[in-house]
Amino acid sequence: MTATYETVPSGCTPSPVEPLPHQLLAVLGQHRMATTHQLHELLRPNAARQTVSAPLNKLRRDGLVDYTVLPQSNRSRAWYLTSEGARLTKDFPSLRGRPAYPINSATAASLKTPHTLTVLRSHLAFVTDARRRGDEHGHLDWTPEVSYPLSDGEKIITDAVMHYTHIDGEERTKLRAFIEVDRATMSSERLASKLIEYARLWTYEPQPVGRPRSRQPATAGAVWLRWYPVFPRVLFVLTGASRYVLHNRISDLQAMVAEHPLVGTLARQVPLGAAILEDLEEHGATGDVWVPLTDGEPRPWTQL
Repeated sequence: MTATYETVPSGCTPSPVEPLPHQLLAVLGQHRMATTHQLHELLRPNAARQTVSAPLNKLRRDGLVDYTVLPQSNRSRAWYLTSEGARLTKDFPSLRGRPAYPINSATAASLKTPHTLTVLRSHLAFVTDARRRGDEHGHLDWTPEVSYPLSDGEKIITDAVMHYTHIDGEERTKLRAFIEVDRATMSSERLASKLIEYARLWTYEPQPVGRPRSRQPATAGAVWLRWYPVFPRVLFVLTGASRYVLHNRISDLQAMVAEHPLVGTLARQVPLGAAILEDLEEHGATGDVWVPLTDGEPRPWTQL
């Protein structure tokens, strides 16, 4: 079997014998928060709902997880790790190096739910589509809130980093993407400026303190090379407004590519695309729903 490595392997896949309570804790440690329905779809989509809700309730009795009730949702629950749950999971192999941000109250949880659950909803669109296609993309192949350094002490925080293995016959292509989830809560100009931050990350080369450029080691280069052999594509997932508004926001992203010289240079090297979340859910994440930010007809994100 041949393999095309666009990026590094996506990481370990959970063992089939891994206990479901362990998986539930790992998912909440990775994604910060998830509804009962989302946990069911991620981990046991073909099983009865009680398969997931029963161990969740036991974990709550054990003081490892808790929940907040979502407003106007027929009392749907959004689950999160308690401080004790975060302490227990920090040494899980899948979560090593992942900062623990335990949520200390239902009030604190309610402040985080809209964006956090929408990011996970976007992940579910890719997971569901990957299962249908036979691609490899599991519940831990999506890491929210990843930060990278920029110059002058600044940093960029991406909503999620996605790991995905696209399978076409005997060929496996390992892909990664930076995901930006837009709920139309910020100005369109501010959304488009995220492209400038990614362009800065693409070019940023940290300079060792006190060492002239000519004496830098041969391994010096762009900071993103510490984690990726190829710069991940950048995908914007939009929701939370009318199609008219969302299409205008996509047009503003395209305008940034056309008008900003550094972003334009990035776009010639790195695939950039945008799609509406509801289209991903209806037509599949690999459907012809992704608008290239360099202009062109909608296509799968794998073909941007």
